[in-house]
Amino acid sequence: MSEKNKLDATVRESFGKGAARKLRAIGQTPAVVYGHGSEPVHVAVETHPLSLIVRHANAIIELKIEGKKQLVLVKDVQKDPVRQIIEHVDLVIVKKGETVDVEVPVHVVGEPFSGTNALQELNTLRLSVPATSIPENVEVDVEGLKDGERVLAGGVTLPEGATLLDDAEQLVVHVVAPRGSASGEDEAAEAAE
Repeated sequence: MSEKNKLDATVRESFGKGAARKLRAIGQTPAVVYGHGSEPVHVAVETHPLSLIVRHANAIIELKIEGKKQLVLVKDVQKDPVRQIIEHVDLVIVKKGETVDVEVPVHVVGEPFSGTNALQELNTLRLSVPATSIPENVEVDVEGLKDGERVLAGGVTLPEGATLLDDAEQLVVHVVAPRGSASGEDEAAEAAE
């Protein structure tokens, strides 16, 4: 785990809008830590390092609360819709060795056969993965695929230890030739003559 994913947290005693506003004014963000049958713990963390971490999907943070280290997964981030300031974060406790269900972004790599386009139909895949090795994304290689070829969720190469939760028959990417591309070229050639 990288150093950037370690945060110190202080336990909060006051709650509500006013208390949250005061925290944000001094550069801290209210958060709640829960899971594994434990009572929810309301904490405050430094806003800037938190904002850098939550930019990545499914971020894991080593949170230090009153000297005790706790591994947590960023479950939900609530932002002000206008100013885009983080207002609150939900953090779920995870244990090493356990698996978690997450949505992982799909990235299309490679170039399909000349004159065709790869159309991405699915932006994320739901996976069950080890909590300590959540992938940032899943790559779908379309190198050299021809018109009409498809990549289904079951055909995507998953990271080690990951299990697909989505339907294996779900369409992720398909390759198509642009409509009317051949007839458009013929019309342009006839006009030139």
